[in-house]
Amino acid sequence: MDIDRPANVSFIDFVGGVQLLQGEDTRTAIPVILIGICVSGAVGNLLVLLIFLRDFKTGKGSEVKALLASLASTDLVILLLCAPVRVVTYYKQTWTLGSFVCSTTDWFQHSCIVAKTLILAVSTRAKHKGCLPLYRPTWIHGALAFVWIVSMIFPIPQMLFATLVPRGRDVICVSEMPVCASNFMSLFYKIYPIATFVVPVIFTISYYTKMLHSAVNNAPRPQHQSKVILVLLCLSGALGLMLLPEWGTFTWIRLGFNKPPVGLIIFAQVLLYACSSVSPVILMTMYDDVRQGLITIWFIATCRSSKQQLPSNITMCPKETEGNGAEVAANDIADASETEKTIPDVEHFWTGRRNTHVEEEQDPVPWEREGEKML
Repeated sequence: MDIDRPANVSFIDFVGGVQLLQGEDTRTAIPVILIGICVSGAVGNLLVLLIFLRDFKTGKGSEVKALLASLASTDLVILLLCAPVRVVTYYKQTWTLGSFVCSTTDWFQHSCIVAKTLILAVSTRAKHKGCLPLYRPTWIHGALAFVWIVSMIFPIPQMLFATLVPRGRDVICVSEMPVCASNFMSLFYKIYPIATFVVPVIFTISYYTKMLHSAVNNAPRPQHQSKVILVLLCLSGALGLMLLPEWGTFTWIRLGFNKPPVGLIIFAQVLLYACSSVSPVILMTMYDDVRQGLITIWFIATCRSSKQQLPSNITMCPKETEGNGAEVAANDIADASETEKTIPDVEHFWTGRRNTHVEEEQDPVPWEREGEKML
């Protein structure tokens, strides 16, 4: 996978995944791993988005949920648009996707990564007091617009320096930085990771650590509020740890040091996509509202098939109520069991008993009267 660097180029790096790899194991194993991560992560993020959309529809939306929905949308875009490019590249071992994708793939992926970090940083301004209604979402719209503008401006050099280079009968996609721009870009590549990754992650983790301590000790409702803050702290910590190898190798190469090992570069890229799959897992296991929404969606999805198998007077489907979906389903099952038909013999017996009545003139216990007469 060695590349011959031209004399007028200060560094050269692969774009859209490592190319010119040797070995059938690498060609097969890496795409399979990436496909598994993409499928599982896409399903998880879609479920999270569905739960949040249902909460907003029923009036249970909040500022935190709006920002977490934006985070899940960004993860979904990374898994569905960025990861498949690497799958094709690792399988083909050369570049086959054309010049436009070569120029934009790293720029678009970095825009999404920066947006994720900044969205979590913006979430520090949101109110974390449960499910407060989202009455004024204007500041969230403005914050998200600002986040995406900044995220798309910073990685522009990734688009300017990407180019196709012929290599024998094949073509590879690389990033070449001219020597004339090396001084300015060397300074830029020192500021870029610090401004878009290091500072936001440290600020977010520090803020939520302090907020968690304050919520546990001083908040009027420490249990619920601390859970929401703990979820955001775990999301920030997971993002910082799992994106650190990608940012490290990226900065390492562009500052002109010796190229890192190929295994480390591939590991960093796989970890980047795994980060987008871990976020929905954290939300489903730690965020109470998401977990309850997942249970409700599960019952709603399974009741459609159960309706076709059960009698018409029995239903296991939870009704659209404000309560817990599991409790509603359990109540419906109990009601259904009470409405089942009684055994025919027993039903006939009780019917006969209900129709039996005593005439006013008829003595129900005549033997007692006879005993009195004898006395």
